[in-house]
Amino acid sequence: MNNNIDKKTVKKGLLPYLFITLIIISIFYFVNVLNSSVNVLTYDEFVNELDNNNITELEIVTRSSAYTYEVRGSLKGYDENESFFARLPLSEQVMKKIVEAEDKNSFKINVNADPSSSTFLLIVMNVLPFVIMIILGFVLFSRQMSGSKSSLDFGKSRAKLNPDTNKVTFNDVAGLKEEKEELKELIDFLKNPKKFQKLGARIPKGVLLFGPPGTGKTLLAKAVAGEADVPFYFISGSDFVELFVGVGASRVRDMFQQAKRNAPCLIFIDEIDAVGRQRGTGLGGGHDEREQTLNQLLTEMDGFGANEGIIIIAATNRPDVLDPALLRPGRFDRQVTVNLPDVKGREEILAVHARNKKLADGITLSNLAKRTPGFSGADLENLLNEAALLAVRRDKDVITMSEIDEATDRVLMGPAKLSHKYSENDRKLVAYHEAGHAVIGLKLANASDVQKVTIIPRGSAGGYNMMVPSEEKMCSTKTDLLEEITGLLGGRSAEEIVFGEITTGAHNDFEKATKIARSMVTEYGMSDLGPLQFEQQTGSVFLGRDYNKSHNFSNEVANEIDMEMRKIINDCHKKATDIIKKNRDLLQLIAESLLEYETLTKEQIDYLVEHGKMPEENDDNYEAMSITKLREIAKKKEVKNYSKMSKSELLKELNELDK
Repeated sequence: MNNNIDKKTVKKGLLPYLFITLIIISIFYFVNVLNSSVNVLTYDEFVNELDNNNITELEIVTRSSAYTYEVRGSLKGYDENESFFARLPLSEQVMKKIVEAEDKNSFKINVNADPSSSTFLLIVMNVLPFVIMIILGFVLFSRQMSGSKSSLDFGKSRAKLNPDTNKVTFNDVAGLKEEKEELKELIDFLKNPKKFQKLGARIPKGVLLFGPPGTGKTLLAKAVAGEADVPFYFISGSDFVELFVGVGASRVRDMFQQAKRNAPCLIFIDEIDAVGRQRGTGLGGGHDEREQTLNQLLTEMDGFGANEGIIIIAATNRPDVLDPALLRPGRFDRQVTVNLPDVKGREEILAVHARNKKLADGITLSNLAKRTPGFSGADLENLLNEAALLAVRRDKDVITMSEIDEATDRVLMGPAKLSHKYSENDRKLVAYHEAGHAVIGLKLANASDVQKVTIIPRGSAGGYNMMVPSEEKMCSTKTDLLEEITGLLGGRSAEEIVFGEITTGAHNDFEKATKIARSMVTEYGMSDLGPLQFEQQTGSVFLGRDYNKSHNFSNEVANEIDMEMRKIINDCHKKATDIIKKNRDLLQLIAESLLEYETLTKEQIDYLVEHGKMPEENDDNYEAMSITKLREIAKKKEVKNYSKMSKSELLKELNELDK
């Protein structure tokens, strides 16, 4: 790349000099032309000069086509750049007169043939323009053909061959142990297909990977190709769909033709739902371009044998919208669910992404994995990357827990709004609201563990609680759901008890609580209405998932559902209020600590509960100090307007001074 840059630089540097050289040559040429003078003589004048012996040099050019002689030469008394020109009739008498004068006066004579009589010049003048036009047309046509968007290239496959330089193996895929076991058969078949053919085993033609976004479906497909060491063709489902009818089907045919020429190989179709949606649901009917593409894909998958060495792996986040013909045996024979990783899987994923990162000695990946339930592999990679960026921004040599905490908040809620200003009253409201959530989490036996509480605004939230389940479960009990609702209502209960007023800050809590309560009544059978399911998601995915939600109940039952939901919410609200009233001192302690420190970690909260005060502050760690302590330090360092600054602003000023 550097060589190419150097060549371009040299070319750009030579252009001005070439331009200047051309200008100088042109100047000399025009100067010579202007300085030279040509005198045109008539035939009589030329004969007179010839008879008077005034000619010193003569050049004769025969013009057979014009029946004339053209003569040029010099006369006695002419300057260096002065000459004459005359046109003479084509006759023997003229030539005889010139020859006699030359014998008598001995001047120099040159005779040149007519240039138009040259065969070579004739060919050049007549053939060269056509040759130039043919070459120019060929160049333009070649460029048109080589363009990826050429009209003649619509039917070509957009599948890209993954280069060997990007080879991925199972060592790069963590947290998907069962999924890798399911795909090992494909690797064995691609390496040694005869072993399967001896026993008459039919290897799956296609494997469908589905699961939430970011769980590693694409990475898993690349790892299969890397382990088998076979060509890996990558294409997106949207690459088949075009404006022109028939283009998608043509690309499908071309893709399978390329695959057959390079078998054994692997074809990976990402986001197959873009082309594989159920037929008969669109407005275009059977002539819809997408449906024609899907029909061709179904035909091609039936057109090659099970043991030809071509395996298709497809990925999607929405298997419910796929056409049933795609999922039948003989096409996508095997379906593999790629779920979010558990705590062990998250630890393995973190270990993969932490290979090239320098972590501080106190950081253990197992503890970090416990703090990130619900994170996908992509989220975990982004978490460590954000932490590394923050460490670089803060001029640190290693990634500390402070950067990881901030990166976790960024991934979940977005960057902190440090410049956001709100009044002391609003700050106090947010502090008591978040403290209410924390008290419920601390006092309920089956509640999630409080990992972090902050009143620093992020996203649309003025503050938030990070609560992590004590252990990850496959199923939730009725008690778990009721205590989750109680925890969500803790903020509103704290507002009512402390301020005797309610605010709009709990709207997101109500949204989550109402959704859980309705699911308990209508889907999970966790109410006095009995183990019945009143609602199910049968709405069309093409019109909106909740547009045609099925309601299998009468108006009377609908009223009972509303009453049961209200009963659940009211009971949980009453329970949250009672807990906060009994622990009013703890509520006030946490809220006042939040006003001083803005953010409390699990260790600080546990220390508060046990000792009734915050742990001693470390003078070397500004972030763990209270705002009062920071203002004292800012006063000593003569920071202007320190008394009006928030904690985040003080931290920024002090860190800048220390640098």
